[in-house]
Amino acid sequence: MSKAIRIHETGGPEVMVWEDIDVPAPGPGEAHVRHTAVGLNFIDVYQRTGLYPLPEMPAIIGLEAAGVVEAVGEGVTEVSPGMRVAYAGVPPGAYAEERVIPAHRLIEMPDTITDETAAAMMLQGMTVQYLLNRTYAVQPGDTILLHAAAGGVGLIACQWAKHLGATIIGTVGSDEKAELAKANGCDHTIIYTRENFTERVQEITDGKGVAVVYDSIGKDTFSGSIDCLQPLGMMVTYGNATGKVDPIDPGMLAAKGSLFLTRPSLMAYTASREDLVASATDLIDVIVSGHVNINVNQTYELKDAARAHTDLEARKTTGSTVFAV
Repeated sequence: MSKAIRIHETGGPEVMVWEDIDVPAPGPGEAHVRHTAVGLNFIDVYQRTGLYPLPEMPAIIGLEAAGVVEAVGEGVTEVSPGMRVAYAGVPPGAYAEERVIPAHRLIEMPDTITDETAAAMMLQGMTVQYLLNRTYAVQPGDTILLHAAAGGVGLIACQWAKHLGATIIGTVGSDEKAELAKANGCDHTIIYTRENFTERVQEITDGKGVAVVYDSIGKDTFSGSIDCLQPLGMMVTYGNATGKVDPIDPGMLAAKGSLFLTRPSLMAYTASREDLVASATDLIDVIVSGHVNINVNQTYELKDAARAHTDLEARKTTGSTVFAV
């Protein structure tokens, strides 16, 4: 018998229960993976609370893990038993000691990347890959605004954007987080708890604004972020940590300088096997080359997922968080 964190209803961290599960044999196109580490992401909170509805209850949440392939079903060519793999994306089910998953979602990990790093890097790292290279292709000399610069996505994005030649302005919640962001390549930090980030961005850029804003915060920062953009700039809203963004009048984008607005998701950018492999390959390359380091700053036992969610929502975590399995 295997163990997993399951929810029988949506709600707070207390709805997560550590219990026995049955793991079926892999069917055609599937692989049985024994997890060695599981990644924690804010999207897990959205699944737990019902903001992102799950297809049925009880459900195992989580979209990211690393492990070893134990067995494969008929027709599987992407992986083989004994292979070290990692994944990020649908279907959910990562908060488990083992699971069955479509084999085409798995990426082989090189020996130079540890299980802990593999579990921490895939969702956040591939998110950064599409944000910086595809949603808005950051160029040398660009000035960008990155919210939550000391978070998991934020620290990876600071390093990667610096590698691309950008000047990075990052918002953080404390002096300690400001130092962490700076240590990872952030040029200017704004402590949003005591500074108006819109005014500070205009000061830092001499009134020019930034080429792009990457905003995972949502409701509380959207309007201010729009006002940080230069004409023809791009607003990238890719998360809802403080709630959904209010409806907007598209005419506002014209009035503020013919701005671009997009709401991307990792699932769309890695929907095909080809795109998934390309994104993961880019990520692995920048990690193996040393341009990006994955900061795993918290580790919890998987059975303690409720405590990890509580700390994440209270903004007590920095960098990436991993569950030991």
